[in-house]
Amino acid sequence: MLDTLFSPIFSGTFTISSYLICTATSLVLGAIIAFASGFRSRQSKSFLLALFLLPAIVQTVIMLVNGSVGTAVAVMGAFSLVRFRSAPGSAKEIVSIFLAMAAGLATAVGYVALAAIFVIIICLVIICANFVNIKEKDDLFRELRITIPESLNYAQNMGSLYKLIYKIRLNKEDDIQDFINDLRCRNGNLEISIMIPPTGENIL
Repeated sequence: MLDTLFSPIFSGTFTISSYLICTATSLVLGAIIAFASGFRSRQSKSFLLALFLLPAIVQTVIMLVNGSVGTAVAVMGAFSLVRFRSAPGSAKEIVSIFLAMAAGLATAVGYVALAAIFVIIICLVIICANFVNIKEKDDLFRELRITIPESLNYAQNMGSLYKLIYKIRLNKEDDIQDFINDLRCRNGNLEISIMIPPTGENIL
């Protein structure tokens, strides 16, 4: 019984009915992947739409080049160009794209049940990972913005101010307030702010 789940729904040439079944499965799996990728994270509408349609597109392309080595090599070259014409993405986005392509490849060769099980397992892992809060060393990096006078000799200072920006690393988060208080004693109680640096997560 279980062996039938891991058997292709067609062998050799495919029919219109098998193509429609594979395409419908690819679209459903694409929707699952898009939901898992966008779960508790900010993703653009265009990226989620791409994840939704990518399995069906890959599946159709693989079905079309089935048995044609020359066409398959040309398609592989076209896929390699897509990465270089896209903006850098986070590690999660790259995984989602590869997952969508893997789902399309699986349905293209008829392994519909295997593709569904594979996508559901990976998407559950992605969703569960959003609930795990792992503290990394990079989380202690902050951006320090401090305004200082032209001279610390306040009696002779002509009133010129400079705004400096530093990237700092804290020993622990509890040190932030004490650090700010110590700085205020040196810069004459002028503006000081410490914030998380505006950088992307795990850019590949």
